[in-house]
Amino acid sequence: MRRLWRRRRRRLHSAALALALSAVMVAPVLAASDVEIHYAPQENLSRFDTRLIDAAERSIDMAAYVLTDADVVDALRDAAVRGVAIRLYFDKSQYAQHGARTGALDELFSFPNVQARIKGRGVLMHLKAYAVDGVTLRTGSSNFSRSGLEAQDNDLVLVSDAAAVQDFEANFSALWSRGENTGAFVVGQAAR
Repeated sequence: MRRLWRRRRRRLHSAALALALSAVMVAPVLAASDVEIHYAPQENLSRFDTRLIDAAERSIDMAAYVLTDADVVDALRDAAVRGVAIRLYFDKSQYAQHGARTGALDELFSFPNVQARIKGRGVLMHLKAYAVDGVTLRTGSSNFSRSGLEAQDNDLVLVSDAAAVQDFEANFSALWSRGENTGAFVVGQAAR
């Protein structure tokens, strides 16, 4: 019986090792200079978001589970004023709870270069990420809310690896193109 157990354990060990090696071989390798990580509450993560959004020249594609932080919304509005093309993708339940009721996003939605869509059905759209100019990816656990950026234990990860940014953009485009998505509602306007 012991011999059988040892053989099974060796096979399991070999299979686990092979799986781990194959994962390492296909995983993208990023240089340390391509990744920057920040942590709340030790740091105010809002300043990293506003700085990155302020640097946008062409485009921002943002998937936001929650978007209520006034500084981030103001930075997006300023980017829209500069003519940056902005696409915002929201979670349905969180948008209904925060976005549609607060009115904070109404002015942002009034710009012709700002488009917004809401995930139509299914489980949560839980991403908290965006790409700026197809060059930099912001991701991490932090929602775009005052508490998420300043008070909660969260991280914000900035990635400047071209392949990682392209992967996010491809995923974002797939989310954006879902047939069941709905437009964001703006006070006094129809869904778009």
